[in-house]
Amino acid sequence: MNILDNLVRTPLAQALGWALFHFLWEGALAGLLLAAILGLFRPRAARLRYTVACAALFAMPLAFGLTLAWSLAAGHAATTAIPLRDPARAFVSALATAPAGPLPQSLRDRMALAAPFWMAGVLLFYARSLSGWMGARRLRRVGVCAAPAGWQARLDDLRARLRVSRPVALLESCLADVPVIIGFFRPVVLLPLGLVTGLRAEQLESILIHELAHIRRHDYLVNLLQGFVEGLLFYHPAVWWVSGMVRAEREHCCDDVVVSMAGDAHGYAATLAALEASRWPRRETALAATGGRLVPRIRRLLAGPEGPRTAAAPVFSIGLLLLSIGLAFAVWQPKPAPAAQATPAAAQAQQASPVPAPSPQAKKNTLPAAASAGPYQKWMSEDVAYIITGEERIAFQRLQTNDERERFVEQFWLRRDPTPDTARNEFKEEHYRRIAHANEHFAASGIAGWRTDRGRIYISYGPPDEIEDHPAGSTYQRPAAQGGGATTAFPFQQWRYRYLEGIGKDVIVEFVDPAMSGEYRMTFDPHEKDALRSPPGASPNLTAIEGQPRLTVAGKGARIGAVVNSGVVSVSGTVEPGAGPFHIVALVVTAGHQLETYINDPLSGGSTYTKSITLAPGSYTLTIVITDEKQTGANVAHGELTFVVR
Repeated sequence: MNILDNLVRTPLAQALGWALFHFLWEGALAGLLLAAILGLFRPRAARLRYTVACAALFAMPLAFGLTLAWSLAAGHAATTAIPLRDPARAFVSALATAPAGPLPQSLRDRMALAAPFWMAGVLLFYARSLSGWMGARRLRRVGVCAAPAGWQARLDDLRARLRVSRPVALLESCLADVPVIIGFFRPVVLLPLGLVTGLRAEQLESILIHELAHIRRHDYLVNLLQGFVEGLLFYHPAVWWVSGMVRAEREHCCDDVVVSMAGDAHGYAATLAALEASRWPRRETALAATGGRLVPRIRRLLAGPEGPRTAAAPVFSIGLLLLSIGLAFAVWQPKPAPAAQATPAAAQAQQASPVPAPSPQAKKNTLPAAASAGPYQKWMSEDVAYIITGEERIAFQRLQTNDERERFVEQFWLRRDPTPDTARNEFKEEHYRRIAHANEHFAASGIAGWRTDRGRIYISYGPPDEIEDHPAGSTYQRPAAQGGGATTAFPFQQWRYRYLEGIGKDVIVEFVDPAMSGEYRMTFDPHEKDALRSPPGASPNLTAIEGQPRLTVAGKGARIGAVVNSGVVSVSGTVEPGAGPFHIVALVVTAGHQLETYINDPLSGGSTYTKSITLAPGSYTLTIVITDEKQTGANVAHGELTFVVR
């Protein structure tokens, strides 16, 4: 312990701790600026977006190094006179002297304590990068053989067209799963054994162009520098986001080179989709043709970039910046007195809570305890009935005076406050918001919404991730164990939570309204919603299943629809006579953004189209793109559907 105490009191450790703390807001600001700048550029401007992303990434270690240098100079700057005519120097000196100035010694020691943990993390990440680099070097030497001479000559011809001066060897490997490039001074393109005969000539040529584009752009060296920055500043999420943007735009740049030389965006997209199933896990050290998120790359080639998902980047960076500012206030601001904390929260509670807050007279405890305990008892039995623990309930019931009860209520909320050093209690605000929502949406038959089963679940666990609503007269399919077939159902809802702490993943809570009164009761009996409960083996009364997930994509004489039914996706459509020819690409992606399967078929005028896809249980996203072959793959229409197979 003495060794650790002596370590954190060294100038280097305290300077590192201060620099690590300041990089929280510096990195968040860099990510926010990058997101704002990328929003100004068209997604097709991949080269410009890549340059800006690289500048943001490599500016991060520069900012960290400058802050560290300023922190190390704190002792000297503290005794140096600051001319009033030089505000920039005054700002820098104030930044450097901050660790030794107004901060108490205990706080400086706690910040310095982060330095040894940061060093350990850097060593672990660099060891991981070194291991990956050594594995890539081994892949280059073990289990390889020369590719056919004809393809080596074809690679040399493509290298000359791309003006790549360095010689590039083409090898086949029994260890590589997808085409990759290894090395900077003597680059080598590794092809999986059998890929030369497994792909068409034009498909393999497009892969070689992609790898040569990486060589011409010196991406292998940039990739190594990325690993250095990621390891140095591993603790900041903005670093990983910016680095991910660099990788994504790098792949877009190489994709653009392939399309400009080959002139077939659709064919290249189909080639990438065919390689997705064998993505190589060492992509951080070697550059693979399937690098980055492949599905957005295919969408960019065929139907343009993803719209809604790019909007999350500014929100992500703004959240990081606000978090850093909050941490700065937590360090610099003195902790507010408990009374000051309770005042704004109590005012909000009066607006949101179904139970009014105690009056000022009750707070002064002017009434006898037995007479004035009513509001507090109501607070325990209604406001916090679902979140108060048994120990807290017993302790509250033993209190004798209203002053004691008031202090108990303040401490109750303070213990659950995620940011106790601020005046705002986010947990309390969210709790009363849930009560208000339950009273507004779940009240039925004279019962307050917070007392119903749906209100209890909503207040306890928050809004569900998905709600499947079946109103009166709807139908559902009986499981095979219950006789199968479709049947009429009472009104019921199924709430799905992706994760509940202490319970598990994919939790489904079912509510049924058998009395048709609007009061849904939680049930564990799957038979309860069956309005036509028949004995096993009886003939079902209904045969149709309604409410299936559907998607329709139409435009310029082509119409394609998709219906999901019990794990089978049925894709069908028609093309008007004289229209087309068109092409359909359908991608089915898992919740983890992995390609499950894809369709790549032509559509001619006056024809019909049908195809089925069988899926295992899970969450999926189906994307359908129709392109016009007369306009070299121009987008006709596209659509997207997210669904769950149970």
